[in-house]
Amino acid sequence: MSRRVPVNLTWIAPGRVGGSEEYLVRQLMGFTDDEFEPEVICTSAFAAAHPDLVTRFPTRISPVGRDYRGVRIGLEHTWLAGLTRGADLVHHGGGTAPLIGRRPYVLTVHDLQYLEFPQYFSPTRRRYLDAMMPPSVRRAAVVATPSEFVRRTVIDAFDVDSARVVVVPHGIPELAVSATQVADARRRHRVDRRPYVVYPAITHPHKGHLVLADMLDRLDGVDLVLVGGAGSADERLNEVIGGNERVIRTGRVSAADRDALVAGSDALVFPSEYEGFGAPLVEAMALGVPVVGSDAAAVCEVVDGAGIIVAERSGAAWAAAVDEARSRREELVERGRRRSAAFDLATSGRALAAAYRLAIERGRSQ
Repeated sequence: MSRRVPVNLTWIAPGRVGGSEEYLVRQLMGFTDDEFEPEVICTSAFAAAHPDLVTRFPTRISPVGRDYRGVRIGLEHTWLAGLTRGADLVHHGGGTAPLIGRRPYVLTVHDLQYLEFPQYFSPTRRRYLDAMMPPSVRRAAVVATPSEFVRRTVIDAFDVDSARVVVVPHGIPELAVSATQVADARRRHRVDRRPYVVYPAITHPHKGHLVLADMLDRLDGVDLVLVGGAGSADERLNEVIGGNERVIRTGRVSAADRDALVAGSDALVFPSEYEGFGAPLVEAMALGVPVVGSDAAAVCEVVDGAGIIVAERSGAAWAAAVDEARSRREELVERGRRRSAAFDLATSGRALAAAYRLAIERGRSQ
């Protein structure tokens, strides 16, 4: 009989939490271990956004559909605590866990950006994370992270036994985009005038969009396509780019259009100051597109020699790197395809099952 593992995803507001949503959904879609039966605990909005996941696994819908953090935290200490009482293991996917409830549990920590860049977080959010993350990590039987970089930061920040912090890598599904799909997406989003580079990211300050505006002034004959919603740095970005017709902002688009716009680009540029992983890098490599990334630790780990890393945060350095990527396209595409093969759904699912198994073993001593 399979071990019951409720997976707490009630904190996910679809489309608003970035790569952490895709990370958890994809690793569950790659999960095939019969020893465990994950049970998805989520909001109705999440269920509507991910029908393949909620039809694959038993699913329980939160009684509150709105994204109110205070209400959600209250539910975790009441409704969720009762729901998970008879479980063999619980998986909390959002970096924090309720102070009461079923143990043992696996805790996914996506990153510790709030410690490195506290200025990008509201005082309320920082106080919450300062209060909740340390005890959540300490009480977890196993902490799962998307990269070795995050693993090391968790161990160092919270003085955690390294044996119970494990990497569950991001899994990327097979991506295939036809020339017709690329042409159609470029036409509908009005990016068919000239070659372009693309950056799929919400406009938060740490994502580094401003350096790309400076880069564009130093590149001839290339547009910049920004895919993603408006973040807290959006107003400043609009001031900088003004009415520059070479900057095309699509806003949020479907996954299919995002993939098509990436596939049609000359390069994916990724100037983020901080990442826990960086899934767009792997997706671009899988789609046969060269990547140009920042020297953030997780970006370097993911790219691992398969793309161009830019250490300087200057438009001149990024323009030179894009020119290099375009001139070395064939070589970088081949390297990228080989690198992307390391991040498949099955590998991610197996790593998650191994984390569950370790948590059960460690839970016997808690």
